[in-house]
Amino acid sequence: MIAHLDGRYRVLGETLDIGIGNMLDKFARGQGIPFPGGPVIEKLASEWLAENTGASLVGLELPFAVRGMDLAFSGVMTAAQRLLDNGADLGAVCWSLQEHAFAACVEIAERALAHTGKTELLLGGGVACNTRLREMCTLMAEEREATSHAPPRMYCIDNGSMIALLGHIELNHGRTTTYEQSAVDQYLRTDQTPVTWAV
Repeated sequence: MIAHLDGRYRVLGETLDIGIGNMLDKFARGQGIPFPGGPVIEKLASEWLAENTGASLVGLELPFAVRGMDLAFSGVMTAAQRLLDNGADLGAVCWSLQEHAFAACVEIAERALAHTGKTELLLGGGVACNTRLREMCTLMAEEREATSHAPPRMYCIDNGSMIALLGHIELNHGRTTTYEQSAVDQYLRTDQTPVTWAV
């Protein structure tokens, strides 16, 4: 969870173990679902919900993923697997897994909006393709008199286009990178880069 403040993107919250997309894919792989698993989990959850419409929907119990402003998803994934091992329906587990994980993300996003005074939320990454996550973020934002946005799905999963667009924006704002400085730095954090292209 980042916000643009004082010339940098500030990290307001992060995952303490694995990212939400990695968690969904790893859970799916455990069920024999090929990569990417997130869309299949979304489909199974949606089908289960359609079959159980009208019933009193009570999700299966999973751990709370929020740790202050951070998130921890490995325990949620392990608990979801344990539910399956104990005979729970895969669709019900997928629905509960999504609801728990996405609710945690939305809670952190709402706190970030309140803390920063921002009125716009932008989703990114492959999980931003998920319709349910988009719905939950839109609902939360509307309740806060804010707006929630997500790129077209084809761009959420295309790191190359995101990198190219940022490079184009930086170049248009006078920021260049020499060849010698252009290597990958796996230890570089989001909040270490001056943001010269945004106001």
